[in-house]
Amino acid sequence: MNVAPLPLVEWTGAQWELEAPVVALAWDAGSEAFGFALGDGTLALADTICSDRAGIQAQDDGRVGALTQPSSAPPLRRLHVHDGMCLSLAADVDGGFLSGGDDGRLVRTSPEGVACVLAHEPGHWIDHVAASQAGRRAFATGRRICVPERQGASIELPASATALAFDSDGLQLAIAHYGGATVWSFEGKPRGLVWPGYHRAVVWSPDGRYLFTGMQENALHGWRLEDDGDIEIGGYPGQPLFLSFLAGGRLLATSGANRVTCWRVDAPGSASHPLQCGIESKTPLTTVSAHPTTNLIAAGYYNGAVLLTQPGTDDVLFVRNPGDGPVTALAWSSEGNRLAFGTERGRVGWVSFPESLFRFKAGTTMTGTIPPTARARS
Repeated sequence: MNVAPLPLVEWTGAQWELEAPVVALAWDAGSEAFGFALGDGTLALADTICSDRAGIQAQDDGRVGALTQPSSAPPLRRLHVHDGMCLSLAADVDGGFLSGGDDGRLVRTSPEGVACVLAHEPGHWIDHVAASQAGRRAFATGRRICVPERQGASIELPASATALAFDSDGLQLAIAHYGGATVWSFEGKPRGLVWPGYHRAVVWSPDGRYLFTGMQENALHGWRLEDDGDIEIGGYPGQPLFLSFLAGGRLLATSGANRVTCWRVDAPGSASHPLQCGIESKTPLTTVSAHPTTNLIAAGYYNGAVLLTQPGTDDVLFVRNPGDGPVTALAWSSEGNRLAFGTERGRVGWVSFPESLFRFKAGTTMTGTIPPTARARS
């Protein structure tokens, strides 16, 4: 058995040059396809079912062995869905993809490549989109948030929306914006969460108890929703714009530094210290994506490199080497056996992982925690 050289994408995945920046990517849970939203208004679909790609196997001594030689990548399907730029992308509730563009259109594209316009806001941009497991869709156009399935239900925010996220039940929508965040349950009045600054990313904890935002002021902010307790986390060298909870919901992985930075959110009274992992690098981290079932994190860098690491270690596994500009998007498949990436210069790809590589279990005890109320309101 030959030893497979890294990076893994050369052996167990595929790559393409698309000559347009990758704005976002999403995994279609109903098929074996990723979708890449591009700055030229197109959506590229990558089918990851390919029997003649190379396979790998983890050996007892830690080496990785190649089972076959790699073949050429299968072709992408590229669809024109927006007259202008794609601005946002999400996996749709009915399969396929939900996208928004600067043409004011909300478009659903099926896994087969059939596009359907769900909403049109002439003269406006659809900046952000989201879909939930409960069958709801939402989109943002400036300060207005709309839910098309609920007969045009909408709310007006105090400032333009910068990010959307449904909770794990799909019943509440969190919206980041200047001055804080807003939580909308659709059954009552929106709930405002106030904190000074420009909030540009938002994520729920899996149990729905916490909401975190990444701020332009090189900081995180969190709210403990049961009593509006605030959590302040500063000191980042850059903006933590990618936030991802690890399996089990106890660790939050973030970008914004030169290594992956993780925080715990479930240990009252503990000291607030970050848990960093991966390579100590001069190159800034641009994206993170936590594996859905194990304590494993995919990290993308400004120089185009993608690697895997685990909280509490310096060990890494290279997925791809540097090149092709900053990594702008990372996403795992729903089962965690595939990882897709995209870069600012239009390089996209995916990697398939054998089950033998995942030897990490969720819920491992870690050090480095956030107190649940670093500053609580009276």
